[in-house]
Amino acid sequence: MPPAEAQEAQKSLRYDSGNSNPASASFESWGRYPTYAAKVIPLHWQSDFPAVARDLHNGILPVGLGRSYGDVCLLKDGNLIATPAMNRLIAFDPETGLLTAEAGISLAQILDFAVPRGFFLPVTPGTKYVTLGGAIANDIHGKNHHVAGTFGRHVTQFELVRTDGTVLHCSPSENREFYSATIGGLGLTGLIRWATLQLKPIVSRLIDYEGIQFHGIDEFLALTEASKEIEYTVSWVDCTSTGKNFCRGIFMQGDHSTKRAELKPSPEPKLVFPFDAPGFALNHLSVAAFNTLYFHKQMSKRQVALHDYEPFFYPLDKVLHWNRMYGKRGLLQFQYVIPWNNAREGTVAILKEVAKSGLASFLAVLKAFGDAPSPGLMSFPKPGITLALDFPIKPDKSFPLFERLADMTLEFGGRLYPAKDAAMTALHFQAFYPEWKQLARFRDPMITSSFWERVTGDQPHL
Repeated sequence: MPPAEAQEAQKSLRYDSGNSNPASASFESWGRYPTYAAKVIPLHWQSDFPAVARDLHNGILPVGLGRSYGDVCLLKDGNLIATPAMNRLIAFDPETGLLTAEAGISLAQILDFAVPRGFFLPVTPGTKYVTLGGAIANDIHGKNHHVAGTFGRHVTQFELVRTDGTVLHCSPSENREFYSATIGGLGLTGLIRWATLQLKPIVSRLIDYEGIQFHGIDEFLALTEASKEIEYTVSWVDCTSTGKNFCRGIFMQGDHSTKRAELKPSPEPKLVFPFDAPGFALNHLSVAAFNTLYFHKQMSKRQVALHDYEPFFYPLDKVLHWNRMYGKRGLLQFQYVIPWNNAREGTVAILKEVAKSGLASFLAVLKAFGDAPSPGLMSFPKPGITLALDFPIKPDKSFPLFERLADMTLEFGGRLYPAKDAAMTALHFQAFYPEWKQLARFRDPMITSSFWERVTGDQPHL
């Protein structure tokens, strides 16, 4: 990228996480549970990470924007090394779409730069307020997993800095073991200083969208099979209804439009959820009523439209601090993947268990994962069905339910997503991820997290 263009692009970058200021001591995960005190130390491009780490005690953890739901981005009484100020663009090739940037840049900032130049993220989660380093550390996935696989498949190289001063250039051909351990490695192998991402070309902000109502798991599976050639697919599912409406939902699919249209950055969000909602606001009755309205928002079984990519990929990002709707106690997310041989049976059983519990989730997302292998040692996706559910925390009900659901996931041969977890037991984690012992060999001795200590008993070597 020419220096003048790089400077112009850098001026246009915005920092807005929709979350707590990472330079404050009140850093919290998106689920707002658990709540731990920690010292937060912001880094920028001139920071000497090994020198900063050398003088710290009680362990350290690099963190981005805190959009993980549980404690993978927390370290009780430790030191959080916040990276969002490390957000410089380093290089961009407009012919190939290869973009190199510091790891603290957010996906929102990448989109602000890339979309006007005719490029888009190869894989994106349901929020754009995620850093590049966080996307790698959790090997995020999106609506196109069945086509594109995980985010890590599109990261061609990165620089990893260890607390002892070792600097590793990692790629599929160089320091390959560290490359694999870092992708999906939960930020434990070192600090990613910069990374190169392969973007994909687009000619429009628009998505050719189709929404299809379905009734039951078999209709969902039939739609999944019929949409294999469509790039983006995901379903909202009603997890409160029983009887003839059990597992009803809306199957949403789309491709980038080939109709050329103006490419411009997205406007900044203006809506803010202003307060912590009272704990009784989200209950079975209110969520059931919402789900009925949402299912019938389409006047016909099929709806075809052109949608801007923002509401298609990031419907909740337009409301900053939307996690406040779950109240002061916060929320828990439960996300599993169950392999195809047990996917139908397992999904039906888990949805029935949720309905029986009396707890309700209106953010229930059902999707199929494809078979593209991830380069990451500890990556979550594998071929099968994944279901993500958000619940307000009700201590006497939520945690027992999550343990039952984790038992069922294990029984059906599945596993849970660490980036979304605040309740997984050590027994479950180690059964879901026997590779954890391999990751432990690559963990930086000074780096740890509350999640890692909770599920492994491993401690930093200070």
